[in-house]
Amino acid sequence: MNNKVILLVEDNPDDEALTLRALRKNNIVNEVVIVRDGVEALEYLFGDGGYAGRDVTRMPQVVLLDLKLPKLDGLGVLRRLRSDARTKLLPVVILTSSNEEQDRMKSYDLGANSYVRKPVDFDQFLDAATQLGLYWLVLNEPPPRRL
Repeated sequence: MNNKVILLVEDNPDDEALTLRALRKNNIVNEVVIVRDGVEALEYLFGDGGYAGRDVTRMPQVVLLDLKLPKLDGLGVLRRLRSDARTKLLPVVILTSSNEEQDRMKSYDLGANSYVRKPVDFDQFLDAATQLGLYWLVLNEPPPRRL
């Protein structure tokens, strides 16, 4: 399981630390690549900008995507991912503090695989991280890679 990369798109250092702590506490030892805005997320995924030359055939197993991001919000990132054949089927979990119905609906309309609201309580967040890790890194079988 530990060769599967998780891409965490999170601009809040506290939420980033909480997510990493929850993953470690649940023995999820996968490499976690952290990017802090929507533009950087797209650069990582498509091998542009600061990530020019990155092996783009090695995609993350799952993207944990916050909605409220600088430069380009999570919905903009999701829209771009779903419009490109290379990332159209990439599993994307919206991991956000937003409980707005319109955010949830728009996320699913744009092709999010899941929408998880960040719990405020750490124990609840641990439970959520356990479920995310178990499902997306162990149980889920992604589509075959396109060449």
